[in-house]
Amino acid sequence: MEDMILYNRLQFAFTITFHYLFPQLTMGLSLMIVYFKWKFLRSNNIIYNDAAKFWMKIFALNFAMGVVTGIPMEFQFGTNWAKFSELTGGIIGQTLAMEGMFSFFLESSFLGMFIFGEKLLGHKLHFVAGLLVFIGSWASGYLILATHSWMQHPVGYEILENGKFVLNNFSALFSNPWLLPSYLHNQAGSLVTASFFVSAVGAFYMLSNQHTNYGKVFLKTGVVFGLIASIAVAFPTGDMLAKNVVKHQPVTFAAMEGIFETETGGSEIVLIGQPDMENKKLDNKIAVPKLLSFLTHQRWDATIQGLNEFDEDIHPTNVPGLYYSYHIMAGLGTIFIGIMILAAFFLWKDKLYRIKWILWVLMFMIPFPYIANTAGWYTAELGRQPWLVYNLMRMVDGVSPTVSSGNTLFTLLGFVGLYILLGLLFLMLVLKMIRKGPATSLALNS
Repeated sequence: MEDMILYNRLQFAFTITFHYLFPQLTMGLSLMIVYFKWKFLRSNNIIYNDAAKFWMKIFALNFAMGVVTGIPMEFQFGTNWAKFSELTGGIIGQTLAMEGMFSFFLESSFLGMFIFGEKLLGHKLHFVAGLLVFIGSWASGYLILATHSWMQHPVGYEILENGKFVLNNFSALFSNPWLLPSYLHNQAGSLVTASFFVSAVGAFYMLSNQHTNYGKVFLKTGVVFGLIASIAVAFPTGDMLAKNVVKHQPVTFAAMEGIFETETGGSEIVLIGQPDMENKKLDNKIAVPKLLSFLTHQRWDATIQGLNEFDEDIHPTNVPGLYYSYHIMAGLGTIFIGIMILAAFFLWKDKLYRIKWILWVLMFMIPFPYIANTAGWYTAELGRQPWLVYNLMRMVDGVSPTVSSGNTLFTLLGFVGLYILLGLLFLMLVLKMIRKGPATSLALNS
């Protein structure tokens, strides 16, 4: 049973990690595309229109990859996690069905109109098509997060005698106190990814001295959006979400922060340290006294419970993994803020386009928002363990009893091989599109 649970978790973790590489870019990019099109309507500068169409092509490729890699996850609910689906399908099935029926079809329909219908629609309706792609993209994220939030903090349900969960308050799904902070934090994170991606392409064009008019627009837009999004990830959205964890999952918060012993008179915030699970302590830690108490409770002397206060039976199953995921996310987020503040300063001084070292930094930052977003999701998922539905259904109670560990391992290896090929193909196509650059509508410097 332990092997079966491990392989089921590994398979779902791998497929969802690979899948989320694509929606995290499309959600943030959809907003920036709407901005480019709006900027064109306001200024009549054709560069912005070309930019909108260029990035929508990259959006479309990401969208296609997201669809291809998202479908296997839906099947896994029925194959690997059949008991979970049987017992909770009456609740999570509603939000997942709404995401597919409404958001996906809205996004995909108007994506085609935006890519192929500019001449037919005219610029104003073309803008509306882009706006609807953005709405569909962000609505999709909202409905997925509604499902995730119910698993983190179940509301509006009752459990029948046969063990099935049924919804007795539909509106509770969307007024869940876990949902809004999670959604805003997730969307800000996706905008960070998109902003750094756009900035990196702009930096590449400036360093290679090609498509420089577009490079300047991409840099300016990416840095401004990136600065706002990087700050928003930390405050207020990250702060709101952390306070939710403190309130509803205190054992998870203790593991995230590496707090083993409850400290009276105020808890320190650990910047660096290594969990020692055998001796229940942090090694080589660097910490700021009492700061964690102030950030979570606005009081320097507030007490935060340590892991040792809770029964080990409800401890997160992988405390070191949770601790490192959280600190990787938080550490990278701090670096993002610093880089974007520096880049914004040079932009304000009209020096950004000429200082090569900051352009190199922006260009090579592309993978790190992906790492930070992935670490953020690992924090959420590892923090919920050992529960599938927090405090109500354990992992062992949700797996499919008829699927062997060997079958799961075999299909996991198949997914790994297939996704490596898909990933390489995707990178080749994206790099080809970037090297070619935007299709110019005027004789511009390119």
